[in-house]
Amino acid sequence: MPTLTAPARLVIDKEFLAGFLPRLARPAEELDAAYPDPAELLEAVADLGRRALDDPDAFFTQQDLLYRIYGVHTKLPTGPTAETSTVLHAVTRRLEQDTAAAEDAWIDPALYDGIPDDPAAFIGWLKGVAREHSVFKHPYYHRFLRNEATPEDLRRFVLQESSVDSRFDDLLATMQVGTDGVTKMEIAKNFWDEMGNGNPAEVHTVLFDRIVRHFGITDEELTGHLSAEALLGGNLAVLICRYRGLFAEAVGHLAIAEWLAPDRFSQVLHAWQRLDLPPDGITYHKLHIGIDAHHASAWFAHVVKPMAHSPEARRAITRGALWRLNSSGRYLDRILKLA
Repeated sequence: MPTLTAPARLVIDKEFLAGFLPRLARPAEELDAAYPDPAELLEAVADLGRRALDDPDAFFTQQDLLYRIYGVHTKLPTGPTAETSTVLHAVTRRLEQDTAAAEDAWIDPALYDGIPDDPAAFIGWLKGVAREHSVFKHPYYHRFLRNEATPEDLRRFVLQESSVDSRFDDLLATMQVGTDGVTKMEIAKNFWDEMGNGNPAEVHTVLFDRIVRHFGITDEELTGHLSAEALLGGNLAVLICRYRGLFAEAVGHLAIAEWLAPDRFSQVLHAWQRLDLPPDGITYHKLHIGIDAHHASAWFAHVVKPMAHSPEARRAITRGALWRLNSSGRYLDRILKLA
């Protein structure tokens, strides 16, 4: 009798992606028809999540897949898309859940035990956590970019930063959905600053694009040459801004991002001037040195502090802040290692 062999187990790898990714630009019905019983696909995505914990290649595949799926939901299409596919939704949620669980695993649970009850004390405590973190005044900014980086190093830096900076205005727009009062107004102020206060030439994504054009970074590079850590940073920002249940995490994430930005951008400005690069290319970073300092102060006062009266909100804000600190630390360690 012939020996029966079990069908090959579905694995999320380059070969799988070569067939799956093109379907993102096809009607949703086609993707759903390709997986009439998506259980095997979801198990393969879960397996990818398990492998991503200690396999750099699997981690990159996981984050690259999520990044490309998020592109379906955050970019206007030029043709059909699988945006409304039930299979795509299930895959996305599995990727998001695994990504969130992996980030939670980087957090020392004892940190939550130290959260103060008083809202004002909570803000001071949260800033103290950030000051004690390895990402604070990271050597990638304070040593390498400031004093050693070449124009090619800056080019690589800008490419990796594009995962968040090139679409920060859309993240704010998504984040404000469902808010009201002072919180909505504070997000609106941040958003209007990102919109160049009504001047199309000073919209911050336009200014960031000037830097991209200065370095001749292509669209293909922007989608195909990001590190896994950069992809994760962009994915986390989208994840916490798109779900209302993660709003407090988004508040903590943004608070830390804005608070750290002025010092970081000062180092980039110093490097740009040291290398005598065209001054119009650094406008984006110059603006954010002052603007983000103001944003951070107002954000802590008008959004974080009122929310911090709730124990649940304090914990979630802390979670989002730690997601930002830990993922940023690994991202900076990675690009410094490769510098």
